[in-house]
Amino acid sequence: MPAEPVPFSRKKDSAPAPVTDVHILWITAGLGCDGDSVSVTTAEQPSIEDVLLGAIPGLPRVHLHNPVLAYEVGDDFMKYFYQGERGELDPFVLVVEGSIPNEDIKDEGYWAAMGTDPKTGQPIKTTEWIDRLAPKALAVVGAGTCATYGGIHAMAGNPTQCMGLADYLGWDWRSKAGLPIVNVPGCPVQPDNFMETLTYLLFQAAGIAPMIPLDQQLRPTWLFGKTVHEGCDRAAYYEQDDFAIEYGSSKCLVKVGCWGPVVNCNVTKRGWMRGIGGCPNVGGICIGCTMPGFPDMFMPFMDEPSGARFSTAALTVYGKLIRALRAITNNTVNGEPEWRQRGHELITGYQPKAGAYRSRPSRKIA
Repeated sequence: MPAEPVPFSRKKDSAPAPVTDVHILWITAGLGCDGDSVSVTTAEQPSIEDVLLGAIPGLPRVHLHNPVLAYEVGDDFMKYFYQGERGELDPFVLVVEGSIPNEDIKDEGYWAAMGTDPKTGQPIKTTEWIDRLAPKALAVVGAGTCATYGGIHAMAGNPTQCMGLADYLGWDWRSKAGLPIVNVPGCPVQPDNFMETLTYLLFQAAGIAPMIPLDQQLRPTWLFGKTVHEGCDRAAYYEQDDFAIEYGSSKCLVKVGCWGPVVNCNVTKRGWMRGIGGCPNVGGICIGCTMPGFPDMFMPFMDEPSGARFSTAALTVYGKLIRALRAITNNTVNGEPEWRQRGHELITGYQPKAGAYRSRPSRKIA
């Protein structure tokens, strides 16, 4: 497990140097689908446009170099990565999208690469770019579950033996500014989660934010500190032993394969776009895509989780009792006091001079 994060390396008696410009070197040349880059374009809290156009007070000027979103192509695009390697872009944040293949397990060829080495004429492997850029970066961020933990490409039987950033660099790795790797998982990453994390790091670069709080899996704690179940609108059905047995039901989805009670993710609270969507919110099961063990530990996806069989069995008696008691109480409070009616007699229990309040039974509403 990683050690506790350490603060920026700064002299105690001096203020942080002002940062006017920050470059973001975004590598999508891992084993991935570019889905995280596409997802981020839908963010609104903040939007990528607000960050790049300087609409957020206190942020330095931000320059994004992402092959999916860039206007430049070829050498015009790649020059920024060479500048970062030479130390000419300082500071910069390195974002990696896609899982990291193990280039040491084969005799020839390569699994993933970006650009061409002008000296050798050979492709520059993704692992080489990480080796060149990570030591010079202000921060290193994994975008999506492939980059953070390996994801789908790292499942059992894959030929690349790929992994996440922390597996490749080391879980105790620190940037030159003292920051650990920052993991923002999701398949794809929830757009606002990523942009909020990136904005936090930019504020930190500007010297106006404390060390980013991360959990043991290097995820931002304020985003991944709760489970899907804790934020789910269907959670009340769980404790009442009221489960869906087919898709399309509005009840708890645990018996049809939902892993929400044990998965760290905020999508049921945050939604997907503008607070709308998010797997269980729209009737889909949680398959654990933000977790380090995804996908192997959560398959087969449509089967009831083994732990759920025990917990739901334990709820059988308790849940039915709770439902019955709540039904009685609900029936009771669905009535009005009997004095709420027309008539010539004062029956509210009001005493003009003295005496205690006298309650009367309620009457049901037909």
